Amino acid sequence: MPIPQTTRDYVETLIDYYVSVASSYKQIAQAFVPEVMSIDDTTFGIIVGAVYSGFLQTYTNQKQKVTLEDINEFNEIIKRRAPSIKKAVIEAKT
Repeated sequence: MPIPQTTRDYVETLIDYYVSVASSYKQIAQAFVPEVMSIDDTTFGIIVGAVYSGFLQTYTNQKQKVTLEDINEFNEIIKRRAPSIKKAVIEAKT
């Protein structure tokens, strides 16, 4: 069963939000220098993690179980949106 459209829309909205505030998350990533090798990669990971957390929370709120198929579909959304996330991270000012 595919991810419900409302959940897909929510994930897309989350991505749009986190892309718009990428500079805030880049500042967080900078706090981990020199432990991290790449501030941009760390920022990307923080953003994807936050979106994933929101995705999982929607299932919890609806008292539904996340399936492997749902996670795979989520991953496809992230792969499709990865270029725009990376672009926002690279261009983010700190």
